Amino acid sequence: MKVSHTPAAVSAVFDDRNLIAQAGLVPVMRLAERCGLARLAGEMVKLPGAKNGAGAAADAKVTSIVGGMAAGADSIDDLGVLRHGAMPALFRGVRAPSTLGTFLRAFTHGHALQLHAVHRRFLAALAAHTPLLTGADAKAFIDVDSTHKRVYGRAKQGAEYGRFKGIRTLHPLLATICTPHSRPVIAAVRMRRGKAADSRGAPKFVSEALATAAEAGCTGTRILRADSQFYNAGVIAACRRAGTHFSITTGMNPSVKRAVLAIPDEAWQQISYPNAVCDPETGDLISDAEVAEIPAYTAFASRKKAERVTARLIVRRVRDLDKPAVVGEQGELFPVWRYHPFFTDNPAATLQAEQEHRHHAVVEQVIADSKASALAHLPSGQFNANAAWLTLWAMAYNLLRATGALTSAFHAKATTATIRAHLVQVPARIARSARRITLHLPHNWLWQQAWTRLFDTVHGPPDPA
Repeated sequence: MKVSHTPAAVSAVFDDRNLIAQAGLVPVMRLAERCGLARLAGEMVKLPGAKNGAGAAADAKVTSIVGGMAAGADSIDDLGVLRHGAMPALFRGVRAPSTLGTFLRAFTHGHALQLHAVHRRFLAALAAHTPLLTGADAKAFIDVDSTHKRVYGRAKQGAEYGRFKGIRTLHPLLATICTPHSRPVIAAVRMRRGKAADSRGAPKFVSEALATAAEAGCTGTRILRADSQFYNAGVIAACRRAGTHFSITTGMNPSVKRAVLAIPDEAWQQISYPNAVCDPETGDLISDAEVAEIPAYTAFASRKKAERVTARLIVRRVRDLDKPAVVGEQGELFPVWRYHPFFTDNPAATLQAEQEHRHHAVVEQVIADSKASALAHLPSGQFNANAAWLTLWAMAYNLLRATGALTSAFHAKATTATIRAHLVQVPARIARSARRITLHLPHNWLWQQAWTRLFDTVHGPPDPA
């Protein structure tokens, strides 16, 4: 491709008041409005003691931040993307980045909990108005995981040296909901100090995530999946109180190791993966493994009787090719294995339960998505402001997932970056006539049909409910 004019024949002027760069925000924020985001924020987020009017118009400030994140903002200054060109003609109540920063810095822990309540109810409304969690009335998976977000400011509250040597981090905890037919959405989030243990506060957090899943329409079989950091009696007790199955990696502690090594050779079943999977320990791609089950394994046997749990211990083993057992040229004398056990009461057959547990890795896609969008930065020096930013990102993420679900089968499973590029970051010129506004979008836009379907759907008659 080559520029068609000489440099002297081309000039640029930023003077058109009828252009916008993110026309897709019109249907996206209309969807948020129909699902009650502004109403929920106005009812639940109260900052009466905040100085300089920081707590005023919480509904406008919450929707401004969520809209900015949906457009791609990953810092407070970037929220100014909502104030260019014809945006004031299309949206009311947009606040300046400085005002939004003051609002976030006014948050306390209690205010962050108010925002969590908005998030839960907003997710339930999105699930009710869109095909966000298709099949949730039959089966849903709730995945819990944590991540570390590197930060650089030495005055940033809660930033500490934790798991990664020499790197200061904050330590978000998140729970997602997905079904066999849908991509994950965010059920709950928590911001924590950098060196907080992965399982710190996990039972309470799991209880909240499971309650949110029920509110979002997950009325069928629910299965909580987590890695070994969440293998504790409190998490399993929270699952049982909520009527939810669990599937949690155990690691090879001494009790589990004794049980695994006692499995007879004839009990192992061969399993092949149509698509090679990544080994969590070595990073190698593996396509074959063996699976066996201990039908009744009692976990936490050293604890009080009421805390002991008896359920299935399912073990996957793969050949350890890094430690071949060879002598001279006679080849392998006996195979060397690595074991990956998990503890579960999933009622599915052994091989199906193993495949469903391994799919827990889908939560890593959400974490990667977060760090490529609004969580590229945690923009404030104050811990509670960053906690609020995390929750607002969760709302924006769920809003974009619902947008994709309304649009097409492709966008229902696309990343939020793709949804923004195809549906949100669309330039348009506005024209006014007879008190109506018409958006003139680019001719031959590749995703014109998908965008039009989204626009027509959210601007149609409201649902009877």
